[in-house]
Amino acid sequence: MKKTILITGGAGFIGSHVVRRFVTNYPNYHIVNVDALTYAGNLENIKDIENKENYSFEKVDITDLSAVQTLFDKYKPEGIIHLAAESHVDRSISNPLEFVMTNVIGTVNLLNAAKTIWNGNYEGKRFHHISTDEVYGALGDTGFFTETTKYDPHSPYSASKASSDHFVRAYGDTYGMPVVITNCSNNYGPNHFPEKLIPLCIHNIINNKPLPIYGDGKYTRDWLFVVDHARAIDDVYHKAANHATYNIGGFNEWQNIDLVKELCKQMDEKLGRAEGTSAQLITFVKDRPGHDLRYAIDATKIKEELGWEPSVTFEQGLAITIDWYLNNQEWLDNVTNGDYQKYYEKQYSLV
Repeated sequence: MKKTILITGGAGFIGSHVVRRFVTNYPNYHIVNVDALTYAGNLENIKDIENKENYSFEKVDITDLSAVQTLFDKYKPEGIIHLAAESHVDRSISNPLEFVMTNVIGTVNLLNAAKTIWNGNYEGKRFHHISTDEVYGALGDTGFFTETTKYDPHSPYSASKASSDHFVRAYGDTYGMPVVITNCSNNYGPNHFPEKLIPLCIHNIINNKPLPIYGDGKYTRDWLFVVDHARAIDDVYHKAANHATYNIGGFNEWQNIDLVKELCKQMDEKLGRAEGTSAQLITFVKDRPGHDLRYAIDATKIKEELGWEPSVTFEQGLAITIDWYLNNQEWLDNVTNGDYQKYYEKQYSLV
């Protein structure tokens, strides 16, 4: 193997797609998937590549500094692609400290381990930190987040991610470490744990359960197909200059209510139900605290500098996503048992 790359959070939603892409496209890389296998980490997400010769898995909690140091001593990686994170805003409101531990302390543990093992020899090394557009706060009806937008996080989740971004940049500035950061918009696609809007609604439509929509449903997000995000991470990891930042978005804004109506329309067609059947399940629920009105990313920089752009429209990506869930209902049933169901009932006051 020419080089070893650690991918943290590789059993999660986005991480599994990144692991699959790197294992498949770079047979000369040794890809080490590092995941604590919390509720959203699922090794079934990458079952198709688990026996590849250039793939290894390590169950490690990045908040455990000793375990992280042991991991780095064992593999001596040239690269780190860091996706491991607590990422659900609602959960961060219920338990902020958990997000501080994973997103802030965990990131610093990885930075320290990388700094130690590289010992100032940064040739051919890279620490790629994946972050979110939520660090920028909220937008009004117009405008876009750019790479120079001032940070203004509004939730414990976005505050923890903003803090981790600052630490990554600080290690780049202070120690000269070869860091890059990408901030992405809302991802959707196969293998997404059904606490987020799209997979939650797909699951509930299949089971004729209410579709909980916060407030008036007019919150606006830019949506990015997860396979396209994995492509962008590949491009940034291999092509970006050290200390660069790129925003990754889908050029694709939807209000939540319009998105859910489009989802209902496609689900009715695919399930053979009369048009409008699923839309009757839409249920408006109490808004969450500090809910940002609109996020929208200007992804011009990555398009112009690295040649990346989305490969599918939202409607196309949504159709692919729905088909995956309909064809993998055993996976969906497995991840929606037990603790998730209790959390769901508590969070949305729905049975």
